[in-house]
Amino acid sequence: MRAFVTGAAGFIGSHLSERLIEAGHEVVGLDSFTDYYARSIKESNIASLKQRRQFRFIEDSLLTADLGNLLNDVTHVFHLAAQAGIRKSWGTDFAVYTKLNIDATQCLLEACVNHSLERIVYASSSSVYGDAVPIPMLETARPAPLSPYGVTKLAAEHLCMLYHANYAVPTVAVRYFTVYGPRQRPDMAFHRFLRAMLGNEPLSLYGDGEQTRDFTFVEDAVAATIAAAEHGTNGTVYNVGGGSRVSMNEILDVMAQCTGKSPNVHRQETQRGDMRDTFADTTRARKELGFTPRVILKDGILAEYQWLTSALGTL
Repeated sequence: MRAFVTGAAGFIGSHLSERLIEAGHEVVGLDSFTDYYARSIKESNIASLKQRRQFRFIEDSLLTADLGNLLNDVTHVFHLAAQAGIRKSWGTDFAVYTKLNIDATQCLLEACVNHSLERIVYASSSSVYGDAVPIPMLETARPAPLSPYGVTKLAAEHLCMLYHANYAVPTVAVRYFTVYGPRQRPDMAFHRFLRAMLGNEPLSLYGDGEQTRDFTFVEDAVAATIAAAEHGTNGTVYNVGGGSRVSMNEILDVMAQCTGKSPNVHRQETQRGDMRDTFADTTRARKELGFTPRVILKDGILAEYQWLTSALGTL
């Protein structure tokens, strides 16, 4: 496999690039280093990758890169680049989300039309579902996003399926459910919570804490993504979840066990766009991709805690 990974310096993208190289594949990684969070974090994510001869890194945007040349000899595309974050997607910032999540995806798909690829895997999100979908969430349910971010992820997902239907571009989509683990973005809950607990500082918890999530360890998300590239059915969407539905209050209890510290919780109002509950039905991924999550929640939280403890001096 010769892979093209967009968002290669990000949280999931850097783990994916490493896993591909460990499996003997070549990777061309692209990242534009948007200002959503500190550039130094992304630089740290790919520092070791840059030392590998199988990894070639390009700093550019999908909207300006010479994709025609970059895709030459590529067999698989992993499209992880996106503007993340639910809360920031409201208001005038929405223009950034449409540009980086929709326009950039369409630009990539147009370039893919002229190349013979084996698979394009689009990284979608559980945010496309909204709260109107029964639990556990099936891929066949009608999505109804609650946030502008979710709308852009769903729009890009639809673009992937349109290009498959009209140009036979071999696309699949994986809907990630709340991915966590080492290198998690600093704005994400687990990172914020653990960092606050390490520093004996107050942490903000939105809502009553009884909202639930299906948390997926990053190594499991990466395994499912590669499986989708190797075994997925074109034009198909796959849920990728960790297999457990846990409340935020329960998460804080597990974190207290892992850190030996009690969280100083400051409760705040529920934020616009936040879903009440998520839980993936992963039957399709299990049957078609052979995907089964392997990392239990406590072990995954401990891994993120240990990474954060060692990384605090550089973040």
